[in-house]
Amino acid sequence: QVQLVESGGDLVQPGGSLRLSCAASGSIFSLAFMGWYRQAPGKQRELVAIITSGGNTNYADSVKGRFTISRDVAKNTMYLQMNSLKPEDTAVYYCGAGRNSDWYRPIYWGQGTQVTVSS
Repeated sequence: QVQLVESGGDLVQPGGSLRLSCAASGSIFSLAFMGWYRQAPGKQRELVAIITSGGNTNYADSVKGRFTISRDVAKNTMYLQMNSLKPEDTAVYYCGAGRNSDWYRPIYWGQGTQVTVSS
């Protein structure tokens, strides 16, 4: 089992920045990827960014150039640096992880952290 705990969500003005963290614990040694996902009210959950066990990254087109995913292996923590935030980035952000290459269907989920972009 893997436990994921997100933190860092907040209310921020448009154009602002925020950094989310996801602390992982448990049987994390065989994870193939970890990623950030988000779900806005009335919409389906969508993939935001992923990082593979080899360090490769992939981003949704809507966040390319604004968001950066990274990890600290020693701390078992993944981050999402979000810059130039827009109101449409408002959502609950979830940390997910999996043991195969199906980035869109993680088997482990965190509880989510709310990000609100508003003036």
